[in-house]
Amino acid sequence: MDFAIFARAVFALAVTLGLVGLAAVALRRFGPEALARFTPTRKERRLAVVESLVLDPARRLVLVSCDGEERLLLLGEGQVLPSVKKGRA
Repeated sequence: MDFAIFARAVFALAVTLGLVGLAAVALRRFGPEALARFTPTRKERRLAVVESLVLDPARRLVLVSCDGEERLLLLGEGQVLPSVKKGRA
């Protein structure tokens, strides 16, 4: 193997690793704020998780707001159990 080919491969590897490192530093520095500018923003979201409460390792209560109404969901073991409707006060 010729030394020039080996040096060229090492140089290409160094440049590639340098670009990856530079991208990592730029993402850490500018992060989500820079990426948020490129995503379209919605005026108002219709669905929001108001609160969540862990009952035990298998079940959780979640209060969800949708279109001005709140619903209390009991989530457990891979299924959604019946919900309770709660109006906005």
